[in-house]
Amino acid sequence: MSMYKGESNARAAYLRKIKKRKIYVASTQILLLAAIIILWEVLARFKIIDSFIMSQPSRIVKTFVRMLSDGMLMHISVTCLETLAGFILGTVLGTLIAVGLWWSSFVSRVAEPYLVVLNSLPKIALGPVIIIWAGAGMKAIIVVALAISMIVTILDMLSGFVNTDREKIKMAQTFGASKSQTFLKIVFPSNIGRLLNTLKVNIGLSLVGVIAGEFLVSKAGLGYLIVYGGQVFQMDLVMCSVIILAIVAALMYRCVLLLEKYLKKFFNFTSV
Repeated sequence: MSMYKGESNARAAYLRKIKKRKIYVASTQILLLAAIIILWEVLARFKIIDSFIMSQPSRIVKTFVRMLSDGMLMHISVTCLETLAGFILGTVLGTLIAVGLWWSSFVSRVAEPYLVVLNSLPKIALGPVIIIWAGAGMKAIIVVALAISMIVTILDMLSGFVNTDREKIKMAQTFGASKSQTFLKIVFPSNIGRLLNTLKVNIGLSLVGVIAGEFLVSKAGLGYLIVYGGQVFQMDLVMCSVIILAIVAALMYRCVLLLEKYLKKFFNFTSV
C-alpha cells in the first residue's frame, strides 16, 4: 500500500512541477510583451525613435478606439470570412485531390512533377492573373488563399496516405477488404493527426493569401487598411491593423489546437 502511495505522491509532485513550469512560461511571455510595449512607448515619447514612422502604443490604442466607430469590426470580419473560406475550401479540396491521387498511382505519377512546380512557384505571383480570371472582389481574394493552402494540403496528405503502414494494408487486403474499405478503415484514420497538423499550417497560409489578395484588390479588410494607411502615411493605422492581424492569426491557430484536443477524445491518433 505504501508503494502505491509513494507512486501517487511522485506523480502529484510531477504534475505540480509541470503546472508551475507552464505558469512560469506564460508569465514570462506576458512580462516580455509588456516590457516591449513599455520600451516602445518610452522611446517614442523621448524622441529616441521617430513616432511618425514607428508609431507608438498609445497612438495605436487611440486609433483603434477611433476606428471602432468607423468600420474596424467590419474590416476584421471581412478578413476572417475570406480566411475561413479559403482555409476550408483549400483543406477540403486538397484532401479530396490527395485521395484521388492515392487511389490511382498512375495519375499520381503523372501529376507529381506538376505538383512540385506549383508548390515551388510563389502563389502571390499568380495574384494578378487570378484577379483577372475571378474578377476584382472577394472571390479573387478567396481563390488566392485557396491556391496557397490547397497545394500544401495535397502534398502533405498524399505523403501520409502513401506512407501508411503497408503491413496493415496487406493484412486488410488478405481478408478481402476493398480499396475503399482499406482507405476508410486504415489509411484515413491513420492520417487524422497529419490532417490536423496540415490545418495548423493552412490557417496561417490562408491568412497570408487573403492579405496578399487584399493588398492587390480590395475595398475592405485588414490588408486594405494596411495599404491605405501606408498610402496616406498613417502609420498608426498600419501598425494597429498589423497588431490586430497578429491577434486574429493567433486566435485562429488556437481554434485549430482546440479542435485537435477535442478530436483526440474520440480518435486514437498521434500528431506527426
